[in-house]
Amino acid sequence: ISFYCAYNKNNKMKNKNLNKKNEGKKKTEKSDRTIKKKRVISYLNYIYKVLKQVHNEIGISSKAIDSMNSFVIDLFDRITTEANKLSYYNKSKTLTAREIMTGVRLIIPGELAKHAISEGTKAVAKYRSSI
Repeated sequence: ISFYCAYNKNNKMKNKNLNKKNEGKKKTEKSDRTIKKKRVISYLNYIYKVLKQVHNEIGISSKAIDSMNSFVIDLFDRITTEANKLSYYNKSKTLTAREIMTGVRLIIPGELAKHAISEGTKAVAKYRSSI
C-alpha cells in the first residue's frame, strides 16, 4: 500500500507539471494529441471603431456590443448562405462579388440594400486597386 501511495503522489506531480506546460490546450482521451482551442469570430473591435467614426462622443455598453455582434454574425451567415445557394443554382463552385451582391439585395430590405451595395462596391474597388 505504501508503494502505491508513493507512486500515486509521483504521478500527480508529473501530471501537474504537464498541465502547466499545456495550459491552453486540451488532450483527447483516445490519444496523446493536444487540441488547440477554436477561435471565436468576433466583430467587437470593428463595431466600436465604426461607432467612434460616426459618433465620437457616444459610448456603448458591453451588452449592446454583444447584441450588435450577434446581429452582424447572423446577417453575415444569412448573406453567405443565400450567395452559396445562388452559386449552386448557377452550377459554380466559386463565390464571386456578384453572388454576394445579389444575396445582399435579397436579404437586406430597400434603401439599406442600395447603401450596402455601394459601400461593398467601393471596398472591392479599393481592394482591387491595392493588388
